[in-house]
Amino acid sequence: MKTMENLERILAFTLFLLLPFRPYAQSLLLLEDNLEELAEQTDPATWEDELQDLAYLLDSPLDLNTATREQLEQFPFLTAQQVENIQAYVFLHGPMQSVYELMLVPEMNRRTAELLHPFVCVKSVDAPKGFPSWKDIWRYGKHEMLARFDLPFYRRKGYEKDYLGTPLYHSLRYAFRRGEYVQAGFAAEKDAGEPFFALHDAKGYDHYSYYVLLNNLGRLKTLALGTYRLDFGQGLVLGNSFGLGKSFSLATSDHRSRGIRKHGSTGEYDYFRGLAATVQAARRVEVSAFYSHRTLDGRVEDGALVSIDESGLHRTQSEVEKMYAAVLQLAGGNIAYRGNPFQVGLTGIYYFFDRPYEPRLREYAKYNLRGNHFYNVGLDYRYRLGRFGLSGEAALGKQGCAFLNRLSYDFSPDYRVLLVHRYYAHDYWAWFGHSFGEGSTPQNENGWYLAAEVAPLVRWRFFASADFFSFPWWRYRISKPSQGVDVRFQATYTPREGLSMYANYRFRRRERDVTGTGGEVTVPTLHHRARFRLTCEPGIWRFQTTADHNIFTQQGISSASGWQCTQAVSCALPFFPLRLSVQGTYFDTDDYDSRVYVYERSLLYTFYTPSFSGQGFRCSLHLRYDPLKWLMLLAKLGHTSYLDRDEISSGNDLIRSNRKTDLQLQVRVKF
Repeated sequence: MKTMENLERILAFTLFLLLPFRPYAQSLLLLEDNLEELAEQTDPATWEDELQDLAYLLDSPLDLNTATREQLEQFPFLTAQQVENIQAYVFLHGPMQSVYELMLVPEMNRRTAELLHPFVCVKSVDAPKGFPSWKDIWRYGKHEMLARFDLPFYRRKGYEKDYLGTPLYHSLRYAFRRGEYVQAGFAAEKDAGEPFFALHDAKGYDHYSYYVLLNNLGRLKTLALGTYRLDFGQGLVLGNSFGLGKSFSLATSDHRSRGIRKHGSTGEYDYFRGLAATVQAARRVEVSAFYSHRTLDGRVEDGALVSIDESGLHRTQSEVEKMYAAVLQLAGGNIAYRGNPFQVGLTGIYYFFDRPYEPRLREYAKYNLRGNHFYNVGLDYRYRLGRFGLSGEAALGKQGCAFLNRLSYDFSPDYRVLLVHRYYAHDYWAWFGHSFGEGSTPQNENGWYLAAEVAPLVRWRFFASADFFSFPWWRYRISKPSQGVDVRFQATYTPREGLSMYANYRFRRRERDVTGTGGEVTVPTLHHRARFRLTCEPGIWRFQTTADHNIFTQQGISSASGWQCTQAVSCALPFFPLRLSVQGTYFDTDDYDSRVYVYERSLLYTFYTPSFSGQGFRCSLHLRYDPLKWLMLLAKLGHTSYLDRDEISSGNDLIRSNRKTDLQLQVRVKF
């Protein structure tokens, strides 16, 4: 029996040598192909920590023989079944001798193994285990300093009299890491238009954050000090971490609780500041507790907080007056039983402001949160029976309730289906809740989502989904209860290695008030979007062509269309540590409703997906130079020119020209 296992491993090793694994950028293809959709519903600042963690695993790959379920679940392209099977394979057959044994893991296919390979390794079974000594941490820990500078070659109207600082944006980040055990760092940021070492920013940067994160210190599974993020259950109570939601892939649609995580990005709003810890109370029981105390920007009138500012911008005197308008404190915890195949958790949170929160709510938002003391409680579960997977959460708040349930079935890695039901009451209050849905928060929404992904042929993959949703109460620009549908389809064809193409289509029907009728007339809006993308990678070159077309119709009232065509060319020189990327886009849309989104290669650990409306073109040049192993220099030059206007934007952001050019510089030092 042992001889047969060894022969299988040798065979897998031989076959895997024939697989040309793609680099890090290609391993993020699942994210890249959905960025235009994500740009409408996700704060890009939440992506920074996720990308930094994946980039770290390129330099320090995860050991498959000791990887925990939580560590494997950080890869969005691994299904829950594949995570279980990797761990079961190591348990039943002993430590892997090579990463090429992945192909022997049940339910593992070539595509997934190809995406996973750059981030994992196999180490000696005699490798030291447990929390390292502090001497070892300091000796083998890795440091990273990252500085960024943005230089605009244009002038906005605000600098004429309102903006208090210079147009230069810059940030500084430091990160220290010793494996999964210790992470520490800080981030500092000055936005364009904010002063530096002057006025209200006498201490230099406008925003500072810091964090320390310890993992696997005996029974203390996680300890976070400073800024951190929380994600438990399905996100109905706490879900302020990276999530994809609806996309063109089932591999990225499952919400996986990440627990306590660091906040090391420059984002100034969606984070906690204080103390959080998770303790292994028993073999399968984890207990988490957290406390946060932080200030919020907003507007105060008559002693009450009437609005909260999420931008983090302090460029003008009026914006400065909103600084530190209120204090938000919260405390809570989570108790989780992580058995196999059943898991269950209970999450509770209590939070309050130091002054009443009384926003002036319009009719469509009359059930939104207000007051100064709030709470949420949620019970989540996850169960797997063979190829069936069932997960969900039920939550209560000071007002309303919310429910979410997912049912999945994996016929094989190439044939999968998913059904999601959600009920979010119109008056459910959850300040920190973010979960699956059409809206950005779990409130005022009911729906059924059905999706399937199949690969009937070796080189073909198909995805289809339909989401039927309704809104029990009014919404922005909808003065009555309404309903809609969101349908997606994508076909991907990979004729050979280095050549791939896909075409997708999205249809969304929602309802909207007719402008000028005061909400008395509401008609359906129909939005059709189609995309074709061709990617070719001959040798050191990479060519990518993307074409989009969309039509937006307000039934019986108006119709608008828009399209864009983008060509990107990149090259990684084999004889010189320089990577070059050039991209050009031409866009033509009738209005804002028919706008287009274009993914563009950006700075390290960031995504950039701007939207365009009107007529014009956008071009960019991206250069990355690594002269030394510990030094990286990156520059990006972007230029946008509009053909249908003489000015760009409005208000203080107004540019009295039809073109704008920006230069971004980034320096990274590793030691």
